[in-house]
Amino acid sequence: MPLDNTPDDTVLLDAYSRAVIGSVDKVGPAVVRVERLADGKTAGTGSGVAISGDGLVLTNSHVVGGATQMRLSFADGSSREARVLGDDPDTDLALLRTDLPAGTTAAVLGDSKALRRGQLVVAIGNPLGFESTVTAGVVSALGRSLRAYSGRLIDDVIQTDAALNPGNSGGPLVSTLGEVVGINTAMINGAQGICFAVASNTAVFVVSEFIQHGRVRRAHIGIAAETVPLPRRIGLATGAGKRAIRLSEVMSGGPAAAAGLLAGDLLLSLEGIPIEGADDLIRLLNADRIGRDTQVAILRGGVVEKRTLRPVERRPLSS
Repeated sequence: MPLDNTPDDTVLLDAYSRAVIGSVDKVGPAVVRVERLADGKTAGTGSGVAISGDGLVLTNSHVVGGATQMRLSFADGSSREARVLGDDPDTDLALLRTDLPAGTTAAVLGDSKALRRGQLVVAIGNPLGFESTVTAGVVSALGRSLRAYSGRLIDDVIQTDAALNPGNSGGPLVSTLGEVVGINTAMINGAQGICFAVASNTAVFVVSEFIQHGRVRRAHIGIAAETVPLPRRIGLATGAGKRAIRLSEVMSGGPAAAAGLLAGDLLLSLEGIPIEGADDLIRLLNADRIGRDTQVAILRGGVVEKRTLRPVERRPLSS
């Protein structure tokens, strides 16, 4: 009679539990409650996560809501005032600075590009006023585009089924390595298990812009896109990477439309640099690209084509 090598359900459950508990123990102390203040009174609440020992706290732009006066509550029960260092509605990210309580540990921003569909992730936050709530799920999809509260499309968004509720916004999405791989931003009302987080690689870029410039100055080419795998033979034949981005929308009157790009095209590279994900494109379309002729390689109908476009500065809707 053959031996049954199927792992015991209890062993599997314990492994799952240990993974979740380890992530929570590592990042949980860095998670804060964020209150937006107006005339000294609470006007809205959300979550945030401390990302450096000198008091930088990352949260959602829509949690900040244009305010300059914020209050943070920490795991030890203390609270601190915080000021807004940067607010970028186009990625729904904001950066705060405060005096952290002694002994507060900062979370580490991981590499969201290393995520895989089906990977276990944990969301930590303060939904509906319930402090330090933990939910767990998997990465459902990568490279999504999501409409921000500003009306712009946020690229390279993580879809997860880790339950989110009002108040989770701005809290961390955590890998089993105990690294923050996303900032929870939205759920779909009426749907079950469809929630979204801004990728940590996008957050790293945005934080660096806040620190250097106080705002995010960026170029754009007028597209919405999603990350897709690239067949190995195509990657070898074109010199591209393992992934590319598929244009799901080309906005009328934008630089991509003017260059003749179409929905369904695969964008392989920009100025010869392979584009393996939406976060690559976001980083490459920095302020230096604004108004400069830029060559892109696309794959259309099995043929690689080179096009030249001129990125423009992405302006806030109010400008």
